[in-house]
This record gives sequence, C-alpha cells and structure tokens, in this order.
Amino acid sequence: MANISIISTTSVVPAASTNKPATARRIELTPWELQFPPMGPNQNGALFLKREPPLENGVNGLIDHLKTSLSRTLDLFYPLAGRLGATVNNDEKTTRFFLDSNAAGAQFIHAAAGSVTVAGVLESVDVPRIVHSFFPLNNGVLNFEGVCQPLLGVQVTELVDGIFIGCTVDHSVADGASFWHFFNTWSEISRGSGEIITLSPVSDRCFLNDVNNVHFPIPIPQSMLPFRPLTRSPNSLPPSLQERVFHFRKEKIEALKARANAEMGTNKISSLQALSAHLWRSLTRCRHLPEDQETKYMFLIDARPRTSPPLPAQYFGAATQSGPVTMKAG
Repeated sequence: MANISIISTTSVVPAASTNKPATARRIELTPWELQFPPMGPNQNGALFLKREPPLENGVNGLIDHLKTSLSRTLDLFYPLAGRLGATVNNDEKTTRFFLDSNAAGAQFIHAAAGSVTVAGVLESVDVPRIVHSFFPLNNGVLNFEGVCQPLLGVQVTELVDGIFIGCTVDHSVADGASFWHFFNTWSEISRGSGEIITLSPVSDRCFLNDVNNVHFPIPIPQSMLPFRPLTRSPNSLPPSLQERVFHFRKEKIEALKARANAEMGTNKISSLQALSAHLWRSLTRCRHLPEDQETKYMFLIDARPRTSPPLPAQYFGAATQSGPVTMKAG
C-alpha cells in the first residue's frame, strides 16, 4: 500500500494582517451556518499534472508561490484565517458560536506520495484509499472544533507525475459555493492577476438586522454537540466506506430526462430532477427495502437568490438550506 510523508506544516496568515479589536473582527453565525457545528467539514481537491519542463525552482518554488498567493487571498477571505469563538452558558447548558476573524492563520501542509501516479488516481474503479490522506485535518475533526483548529487547511501533495491540492474548510464558515469562490480567486491571484478580482467576497451580516424574533448570537443546546477528546487515534474513527465516482455523459442525462418526461406525460422535468430520481430509485432497489418503507432524498438549496431581497452571489458563508423529499420504497 502506498504511503504518504509529511514534509512540512506551517501556518499562513493574511498578507495585510492587522490586529483588530475583538468587536470589529466578530461575525455572527446565521441559522443556516449553525446547522453545521456538529457535522464534518467540507473537503474538495484538484489534481494537476506536473509541468514539462519543470519549474525553475522545482516543487519548493511552487510551494513558496502557493503560500504567498494564499496569504494574499486570505486578505479578501479573512474569515478563513480565523477561528470559531464560543461562549458557554452552563446555567442554560447552551453554547453560542460566532466567527472570530483573528488572523490566527490557515494550516498549510506540504506532503509527498512518491509511488502514486495521476493515472493511478483517475483510472482506479474505486477511489484509492490513499486519496483520503491528501486532505488536511482529516482525523475525524468536526466543525465545532474550529474553536481551536484552523478553519481552513490546505495540503499540497507531490505525486510521481502530478500535484494534488486538497482543502478542508469548516462547513460552519463556508458552503460549496463560497469554497469554490475562494479557490477560484486563489487561482486567479496565483496566476498573477494583480489587484483584479472577478468577484470580491461579501461577509457583511447586516441583513440579520431585518430578521424578526431572532436574537443573535443564537444559543445551541450542548446536547446537540458531540463533545469528545480532540486527540484520537485512527482506531477510534469509524471505518471508512469504499467510494466510487460516477460520471454521466451529457447524452445519457438527456436520454434520462426525455424518458422521465415521457413516462410522466409532461415536459417540465429538469435534468437535475431526472438524474436525482434515477439515482434515488437505483439506490432504493439495491437496498431491498420493504415497499412500505419510507425513503428520503436530501437536497442542499442555495439560499442566496431566495431571500428577500436576494443576497449577493458572492456572499461568503454557509447559505444553504436542506430540502428533503420523502417517498415509499414501493
């Protein structure tokens, strides 16, 4: 089995980091964001082939460049360099979380997996288990542990013929849309875009002032938080499941959509609805559930365009709401 070695671990802070007063750096968490403290973080990665010819300063030059560009990116996405703050009320048995933009820094790891190739990752039927080692903060950490753990971790792993950049982000701070906004901006700055940023992030929470009957910060019952020791061995983690990625070609999705609309006698079923129904039905069949067993399909819905007035597309945070659909297995 392939092994991974950690070459260095450092902390990256915003390039223009300044000491703000605690009141100025505090950002209240919304009800959307307070769904996530008891859950796991958001993880995404990107796989690149090594350049030919190699960079002038080699991989170490690349690592230094990525750290510098990340530091500049954190000037814009400064919440990612902070920590979660928490105020505990033992009488009420509640905890109030907030985002403390204290510039404590993001974690940056340089690692190497000397026997892993790009083809070995892409051509494997199942996701190779070593891919999980390409992500930082990967020891079972939960979002509420952002009070003492970095909210953002970046790991750059050298492969035989490629580079994998894995990112772990506290889901209480950023959803998928915000993560990719950050990652694309980092990419833009890394390519040398100077001061030109396509969309600057918006972290303003002024819209909370218009929410009726909600008082911030919002208390969370401590019973909802699975507090446990922050140091744990791999043996204490639940066994990982084997993963597989399915790719649906455009023509296959179009055929699914046409079939679904034909079966229902309509033309209003979208590609997303048709593919989701296909996956749901296939999984239900494989589980061999009783016909009267209820099954649930959960969607995460972007709340940005659905508020009144709408939030800007570049709103930075976790602005998602779950939308469950329930149906009998039969």
